[in-house]
Parts: sequence; structure tokens; C-alpha cells
Amino acid sequence: MDATEISFAMLFLLQISTGVSVNGFLLLFYAHLVSVSPKFSSSDVILTQLALANTIVLLTLGIPETISAWGWKNFLDDAGCKILNYWYRVARGLAICTTCLLSVFQAITISPGTSRWAGVKARLPRCIIPCCLLSWFLNLLIEFDTLMNMTGPQNSNSVQIMLDLKYCTKVSYSAEINMVIAVIFSVRDLFFVGLMSVTSSYMVFVLRRHHRQVQHLHRPDRPPGAMPEVRAAKRVIALVTLYVLLYGRQSIMLSIIIHMKEKPYLLLRSHEVLSFTFSFISPFLLIHSDRRIKTFWKKESSVTHTDPS
Repeated sequence: MDATEISFAMLFLLQISTGVSVNGFLLLFYAHLVSVSPKFSSSDVILTQLALANTIVLLTLGIPETISAWGWKNFLDDAGCKILNYWYRVARGLAICTTCLLSVFQAITISPGTSRWAGVKARLPRCIIPCCLLSWFLNLLIEFDTLMNMTGPQNSNSVQIMLDLKYCTKVSYSAEINMVIAVIFSVRDLFFVGLMSVTSSYMVFVLRRHHRQVQHLHRPDRPPGAMPEVRAAKRVIALVTLYVLLYGRQSIMLSIIIHMKEKPYLLLRSHEVLSFTFSFISPFLLIHSDRRIKTFWKKESSVTHTDPS
């Protein structure tokens, strides 16, 4: 292995180990709130699912990518490639749906009580779990094609190779089927990304309007950045901007790679590294924005410092 391969291998290992640890903590934290705390909100259910989706993405794509980056080849057979890539695709689609659901939930929650959303807001908590289950069902269904076109490494000229991951290969058997699948995936992704962007923009609008209405109630010496509505708007802008930019980057780069006859090593590895970015960064945004986590860490730190042992 040369220095470039070692660098990518170390970067993969760092991303996966850190990302799985942080997402695993969020998964346990929010799942604990949902199961035992009477003060949990419906958004905690959504955040539990998002942390689970991020964890699956990092494990199913990150582990084989890390092993491949360290120079191991042909360590997966056809069945292993199908299973790992299927669950990666399901988890990726689940992350899109869950992020969109979180954005819609927050937009309805902060909408004025006198608006047309008042009735929806009252019924909203009862809709969260069915929506989460529906997102699982849809993604398990529409990603079924992965079980057909993912195989182990291919050297045969009898099939058209669409994407060579070194340890697995995505093959093409029919241009018509590929077109139908591409349209389905594009419609799904664009619908959820578009809805996420619209609802997040609406949240920013509501929060900014509320900020202007109550600004005179705040003390003059209090910095505007400390106001809760300003912090919430920044969190929404950061999360949505991160996802939209990364989605656009991944779509464009993947399209370029698929249509290139020769896949440059640096381009392919850079695409693979950036594929983890949302699953790696989003949990840090959630930890930074949730005061309950900060309170939890403070309590744990105080208990540790007062423990005589």
C-alpha cells in the first residue's frame, strides 16, 4: 500500500469508528427517552430512527470500504454484496425520509395555533409512529432491485459494469429497467429533498417573524444569537443545507463516475469518503442543539467527580 491508500484507509477508519460511536450514543439516548421518560417528545421517536439509519449506513458501507481501503480484495461473495448494499440503500433512503419527516414535524409544531394547521397539530403525535413504519416499508420495497444488480467482483464481459466498488460490482442487464429504477429513485429523492427544503424555509420564516414580534421583550444587553428562536433557525438552516448540498454532491459525482470508462482512484475514493458525511456530521449537530444531552453529560460528570472510588 502506498501513502495515498494508507491515508484513505485511516480516514475511513476514523469516520466509521467515530460516526458509529456518536450515532450509537444518540440511538441509546433517544430510545431511552422514548421508553422510560414521560417528558419525551414525538420528535425523539424520529431522532431515534435517524440515528439508527445513520448507524446502518456507516456499518454496511463503511466496514467493507475500510476493509477494501486496507488492501483486502474479494472478501465478499454475491450474497454478502447483495445483503450489505441492500441495507445500505435502505438506510440511505430511510435517512432521507426521516430527515424530511423531522422537518415537517417541526414545521407543523411551530406553526401558529390559529392557523389552518391547528387541527393537524393536535393529531400529529399519533401519526409519527405510523409514518416511521411507512418509511421503512417504502424503502424496503423500492430498494429491492439492489438484490438483483449487485454481485461480487466481475471480470466477465457478458454484463455491463455500471459501478465497480472493488469488493462488489453493480451490473446492468437492461437499459429499460435501469431507466425505470433511476426515475423511481430520482422522484423519491427529489420529492423528499424538495419537501424538506420547503418546510425548513417555512420554519425559518415563522421563527424570524416571531423574533421580530418579541424582540422588544428581551433585555438590550442580551445578544441576539442567544434567543431560542434564532438558535432554532440556525439549526434548521444548518441541517437542511448540509443534507441538500451533500445530496447534490453525491448525485453529480456518482453520475460522473458511472459514465466514465476509466474510474480514477482519487475520484472514486473521494466519493466513497464523502458518502458518509451526513451520517458522520449530523449527530454532532443534534448533540449541539439538544440541551437534554448537555444536561445528561453534566450530571454524568458531576457523578464521576463526586464518586469516592
